[in-house]
Amino acid sequence: MNNLNDPPNWNIRPNSRAEGGDGSRWNYALLVPMLGLAAFRWIWSRESQKEIEKEREAFRQRTAAFQRDLEAKYHTLISENRRAVAQLSLELEKEQNRTTSYREALISQGRKMVEEKKLLEQERARVMQAKRHPLRSAYQSCLEREEDWQRRARLLLKEFEDALTERQNIYCSLVLPRSKRLAIEKSLLVRASVDPVAADLEMVPGLTDIFRHDTHCGDMWNTNRRHNGKLMWLYLKYWELTVQLKAFQRVEKAILEE
Repeated sequence: MNNLNDPPNWNIRPNSRAEGGDGSRWNYALLVPMLGLAAFRWIWSRESQKEIEKEREAFRQRTAAFQRDLEAKYHTLISENRRAVAQLSLELEKEQNRTTSYREALISQGRKMVEEKKLLEQERARVMQAKRHPLRSAYQSCLEREEDWQRRARLLLKEFEDALTERQNIYCSLVLPRSKRLAIEKSLLVRASVDPVAADLEMVPGLTDIFRHDTHCGDMWNTNRRHNGKLMWLYLKYWELTVQLKAFQRVEKAILEE
């Protein structure tokens, strides 16, 4: 009987040649494609590995170039920031020195005016002592004439003090608009130009000096507006002394003319 599970010539056996079959032909027929497939896989794996290494090297080079570019930009930015900080520090120091010089000059001028006022008072006392009775009535008359001018001058200085305080508060504020401060400055300059009392006190140069150089602000917790500004308070005191000095000068002039 024939073995149906193992029919002849179905399986490839090494001893088929001995039995008179064609097993060697099947062996060669399968060996050639397998060798070709193995060679193809070997070549493909080798080429793929080369491509992977090539792409990996290109990526590494791009990454290194990108890192070098970032480092160069970082160092450039740091250098520019350092130069900017140094420049700002120098300008701030110059501005502080200039403000200090203005303040010292103003204080010196104020002291000089105080001394002149004392000398005028001494001179007036001497004149009054020498010509007490004839000059007393003339002196009182001159004082009465100057009383109205002094009253208007005091009111003007009070208005300017309030406006300058508001202006400095806006300058020191982080939220109030700059346009509001500029509007106050423009209004004060116009008022100082057209008002006779302000013109007599020559307030325009002082206001211009304040707007340019008074940058002082109180600390961040400050709630008192009078703690803001330095130069403005010196000028207000200077104008107050000027009012008194001009009053005495006018009285002296009127007495001497009479």
